[in-house]
Amino acid sequence: MTGPTGYTEFRQRLYRPRVPLLWWLRQRSYLVFVVRELSSVAVGWSVVFLLLAARSIMRGPDAYRQFLEWGARPWMVLINLIALAFVVFHAVTWFNLAPRAIVVNLRGRRLPAGVVAGVHFGAWVVASAIVAWLVVG
Repeated sequence: MTGPTGYTEFRQRLYRPRVPLLWWLRQRSYLVFVVRELSSVAVGWSVVFLLLAARSIMRGPDAYRQFLEWGARPWMVLINLIALAFVVFHAVTWFNLAPRAIVVNLRGRRLPAGVVAGVHFGAWVVASAIVAWLVVG
């Protein structure tokens, strides 16, 4: 397109290098990041599974028995074990990132990263122990 002074409009083309599909496999930090993000699917599955359990409990003993039979199938146990591994990975990586996301100052000094992460891991252990005690008795 030319304007009244003979000027032609120049459209800038951006440089876009080709990026391979599996670029994130090249560095360990990228791999951990992508796997951590994908582990959110396992967290979602765990929530869905617990909601299905709660729904079957609300529907009565027969529905709960059917849910237990469905959940005891080998493929379902395998899915839940894989989901558990991903959920644990997700939690561990999140707690390791906590010191970067949370700055805790105590008496004008920043707490060391190990202390912040340690408090998170400690709270996780305590919460897990309480849940185990409630479930097992």
